[in-house]
Amino acid sequence: MKAKLLIVDDEKHIREGLEKALSLDGYEVELASDGRSALDLIEEGDIDLIITDLKMPNLSGEELLKETLDRFPYLPVIILTGHGTIENAVEAMRNGAYDFITKPLNIDKLSLIVKRALENSSLKRQNRELLNQLEKKYSFESIIGKSAPMKKVFETIELVAPSRANVLIYGESGTGKEMIADAIHHNSPRRENPYIKVHCAAIPETLLESELFGHEKGAFTGAIARKRGRFELANQGTIFLDEIGEISLQMQVKLLRVIQQREFERVGGEAPIKVDVRIISATNRNLKEDTEKGNFREDLYYRLDVVSITVPPLRDRKDDIPLMVHKFIEEFAKENDKKVEGITNAALQALVSYRWPGNVRELRNVIESIVVLTKSTIITEQDIPSYIMAKDEQTSLKLPAGISLPDAEKELIRFTLEISGGNKTRTAETLRIGRKTLHRKLAEYGIG
Repeated sequence: MKAKLLIVDDEKHIREGLEKALSLDGYEVELASDGRSALDLIEEGDIDLIITDLKMPNLSGEELLKETLDRFPYLPVIILTGHGTIENAVEAMRNGAYDFITKPLNIDKLSLIVKRALENSSLKRQNRELLNQLEKKYSFESIIGKSAPMKKVFETIELVAPSRANVLIYGESGTGKEMIADAIHHNSPRRENPYIKVHCAAIPETLLESELFGHEKGAFTGAIARKRGRFELANQGTIFLDEIGEISLQMQVKLLRVIQQREFERVGGEAPIKVDVRIISATNRNLKEDTEKGNFREDLYYRLDVVSITVPPLRDRKDDIPLMVHKFIEEFAKENDKKVEGITNAALQALVSYRWPGNVRELRNVIESIVVLTKSTIITEQDIPSYIMAKDEQTSLKLPAGISLPDAEKELIRFTLEISGGNKTRTAETLRIGRKTLHRKLAEYGIG
């Protein structure tokens, strides 16, 4: 469909000359001799861009610009100006005009400005439409998604949140498991009560028991005062145990008792402490397989996995990437006081085509970096990191027949570390193993 331009100038020969030139570029052109009649045409709709003189009877170009942007903020306005009014044109740009061009007119330059302004306007509208979709339909709390896998996740959250059931959330690192836990708690009857989060893999094994259950004064060296544990603090509320698959078998026994009997003792204490706590846990491991291997207690597994939610990796929900990209652009532009208003289709397609081994967390970090570093108001392919744009990146590994399982594992880890640019966090995420496991394997195989 042809873009419709509105030419506003009180000089007839300029109006008609521009109409002829821009019609040859394939645009539909409307004409107005002053700002008031131009505003009437704009109100009728379907105008995609305005080219207006500054000095006109009835309603000046400056007044037309203000009226237009107040009512139609995404309608680009190009200012025509004589040499004597360049300062006014610059002021008009400060007030929202897209650009200005001086008389006598350079038609080739004007054609280029018109093309860029229409592209810019289209991107802004797309961005706003996607953000409106997010606000109206496709977000559950802070979770973004319209894909079929995410709709299933949302449905499960809505069903399980009002219950007392424990929930086990599965998903690769960076998929947003914690946000799922947040949504369950904040949509539950316990929403006004404590919500305590524990990253099990981040707390040393020797301290985890004290963190979860607290300790009495003098229970161990350094215990100079009584400390309440996370379970006690979460009473009547929810506790989120992230990376639950990383806790030891000994700690699993203690956790099982809390679930079964709803009580525990502080380290060094004797009096049982009763609690009413809902447990939401998360893991990037296959706990069913771990129970079969004897690495995770089967009775605890079934107590935690009353209801399970699997968060899909970003590569399996590519329909959600444009929504996330536009939301993150808006968020980080505001946070960093940058005027970044959208992204070209080519740049967006490059982001959609990438496999995102680090999932939503990686995408979020990439967009933040792009917004901070870009010098433009529109993100282009030149702003996208080279490793995302690379088309010939090697992504498969060939192993000889007869290779032993340990040697195959060693080569896979070495290869993944290499294509991840030495980034161990990304390597662990790609291999779908914990960071502790990766570091142990690297030391075991002597990989630097």
